[in-house]
Amino acid sequence: MALERTAINPWAWSAELGFNQGELVTGQNRTLYCSGQTAMDADGKPRHDGDPAAQLTLSLDNLEAVLAGAGMTLANLVRLTVYTTDVDQLFPHYGLLAARLGAAGVAPATTMLGVTRLAIPGQLVELEGTAVG
Repeated sequence: MALERTAINPWAWSAELGFNQGELVTGQNRTLYCSGQTAMDADGKPRHDGDPAAQLTLSLDNLEAVLAGAGMTLANLVRLTVYTTDVDQLFPHYGLLAARLGAAGVAPATTMLGVTRLAIPGQLVELEGTAVG
């Protein structure tokens, strides 16, 4: 059975913002649960202190690397959780994330949460995802 994704959107506003309220997935044979990805370099050192746009971009690059390790891409992402220490500071840069998801042809079910802090001091954003393939 081929992988089939069905967007569940009782309201149109979420699709206009680049995410679906739900993703019904059938036919998958693999599920990848990704740990939260932050703006860390390949040596495990935090990057882009105080720069939410750069941290969001690198966090997404790192999420894509985890997906690639399983033979997947952003197109396989069905669930995304965005953790940030400052929603107001991150939200103006949300278009960076939406553009990359849109280019992959996906609008995963997404939640953004404001948290007191992340595990690594100085990190402003963390992306956690679930992918199927």
